[in-house]
Amino acid sequence: METKKIATRDGFGEAIAELGKENKDIYVVDIDIGKSCKTGEFAKKFPRQHVNVGIAEQNGAGVAAGLATTGKIPFVVTYAVFGSLRMGEQVRQEICYPNLNVKVACSHGGLTPANDGASHQSIEDMGVYRTIPNMKVIMPADYYAAKALVREAANTYGPMYLRFTRDAVPVIYSEDTKFEIGKAVQLSEGKDIAIIANGDTVCIALKAKDILEERGLSARVLDMHTIKPLDTNAVMSCIKDIGRIITVEDHNILNGLGSAVCETAAEAGGARVKRVGVQDRFGMSAPYERLLEMNGITAEHIADLAMEEW
Repeated sequence: METKKIATRDGFGEAIAELGKENKDIYVVDIDIGKSCKTGEFAKKFPRQHVNVGIAEQNGAGVAAGLATTGKIPFVVTYAVFGSLRMGEQVRQEICYPNLNVKVACSHGGLTPANDGASHQSIEDMGVYRTIPNMKVIMPADYYAAKALVREAANTYGPMYLRFTRDAVPVIYSEDTKFEIGKAVQLSEGKDIAIIANGDTVCIALKAKDILEERGLSARVLDMHTIKPLDTNAVMSCIKDIGRIITVEDHNILNGLGSAVCETAAEAGGARVKRVGVQDRFGMSAPYERLLEMNGITAEHIADLAMEEW
């Protein structure tokens, strides 16, 4: 039976429309690409809670900051590469520095823009925002996780960056699964290797677990949907119980999930960490699966890495 696939941006679009109905303080500040970012339903149903600033990302951040000072809960919505880099200064100065309740919600994270090429493949976004004080950084693994974590973000005060996929990814969770910002979800138990993944790579980590089971190894798989604040307790458990960790991310291996886990492991001692992700290079115009393969972000590569002597 084929696994059902839905893009996490679709989960965001549905969740934000539901939230708009429930809470009139929820606003969407669009950067003129609502169709791609799935805010069309929200704009249609709640025009008084919707602002389209046009192709002006910096202005969008400023408008959202202003709305937040009046008690509104604005979601600035655009592509990840623009939401992290083009308006990065405004997010730092006008949202994070005064610690305003603004959510930066971005589709087209990582390599999922695929054929759009390197200009639209945001491989550094989570790393950029991970270094800014007061900012939380979140990437859901599937449609249901996206819906739940968007709702959690709306109900939790403070600046947040939420990253979604353009491409459809396998559905892992059920509608009833509970999520907490800053709390990893353990998807399997294992004693030989720990695999910590987030976003669209969680399904790849689960495939790697299945391959390893066939080879006689058991893998603990964690969905680390929040990389800031990192669930250090979950990481420490992997260090204490297993001592061998592979991180998997659709992001540069520098300053993302892998770096966050390595920082914890370095301070604690007692573990070796291998990072799987974008190998500190720009992407290109190619199918999504091909781009993952070029960077070793495959279940087979993860399984082979786990089998090696460290």
